Amino acid sequence: MIHRLRLKKDADRRLKAGHLWLYSNEIDIAETPLKTLEPGCQVIVEAAGGKPLGVAYVNPNSLICARIVSRDPAVGLDRSLLVHRFNQALALRKRMFDKPYYRLIHGEGDLLPGLVIDRFDDVAVVQLNTLGMEHARDDIFDALEKVLSPRAIVLRNDTAGRRLEQLDTSVEVIKGELSGPVVLEENGVRFETSVISGQKTGWFFDHRVNRAWLNKLVEGKRVLDVFSYIGGWGVQAAAHGASEVVCVDSSAAALEAVERNAVLNGVAERVTTYESDAFEALAALKVANEQFDIIVLDPPAFIRKRKDIPNGERAYARLNREAMRLLGRDGLLVSASCSMHLGADRLIDIVRGAARHQDRHAQVIYEGHQGPDHPIHPAIPETSYLKALGVRVFRD
Repeated sequence: MIHRLRLKKDADRRLKAGHLWLYSNEIDIAETPLKTLEPGCQVIVEAAGGKPLGVAYVNPNSLICARIVSRDPAVGLDRSLLVHRFNQALALRKRMFDKPYYRLIHGEGDLLPGLVIDRFDDVAVVQLNTLGMEHARDDIFDALEKVLSPRAIVLRNDTAGRRLEQLDTSVEVIKGELSGPVVLEENGVRFETSVISGQKTGWFFDHRVNRAWLNKLVEGKRVLDVFSYIGGWGVQAAAHGASEVVCVDSSAAALEAVERNAVLNGVAERVTTYESDAFEALAALKVANEQFDIIVLDPPAFIRKRKDIPNGERAYARLNREAMRLLGRDGLLVSASCSMHLGADRLIDIVRGAARHQDRHAQVIYEGHQGPDHPIHPAIPETSYLKALGVRVFRD
């Protein structure tokens, strides 16, 4: 039996504009009580007058109580639709990239809300972030098998999104075997990473284009990579000619991976690591009178919820101020944020304020975003989350 979900009057405006989310306060619960629906089931969404608008899966216990998966009321989330969406997504990635290392499925951006799949050649890492996608688990794996037939599939069900949906967390290899790290290539540089224990899926493909921009400017420069993880920015900088790179991270395991990746690319003699809290490291480097030509700031999200905005903005401001103290007279700062709730204009304002605090001038010479394997849904501002500024910081 296919259940219905009736919207209140005028609550269909966002859906008609292309949005995929429905909130619980938009549902006509007198006509279609949310609490009577089985969490994770699929429903036909109807306008207030009864016109079918598409198919969604529901979670009555979540603020986002339903997510559209198809505009055709006759097409639900099943293996057939998943194969179709996977092929659509794959066609885009093949058009954009010449090697099989990328985000294959980016949730709403690929019209599959709650699903993330990263591809490391013949290894796929899957995140099922919502109850609806959890219910489609078997169909997802079947569709992935048909479209890619990967050697190994890793399920990284350890995300914050699952906790919000009141789902259990776990990590498991559900196909094949993985006896060690996987190898990926980005911008001509090779990396080893753990897709089992690494952050997120093991890699952050979203900054690929921004790193490529910086790679053109690093030759002969001394580079500081703060929040380095396993060397995405720093090792690439060394591989593209930086004279010295210092990678700072609080994780010993991440820095050990930096060292392995530096060896893998033949740049170990130009890459050093510094295990420390980022703010403490910046202060210690200043005391030691260190200076750098280029500094990269790529922190985790300081703003996860709207209520975090004031404290988060203060943290970004402090981070940028402390970094600028370590730049030479005419230096380059890459300041990034993956906080969806921090607007690009606010990051620019934070960088401006940090420069003025140090009595320096700032020129924004680059504005970067997430790469094309993280497509932005034009009706869903939340899918545009990544910011990266290239800023010349100089004195008169």
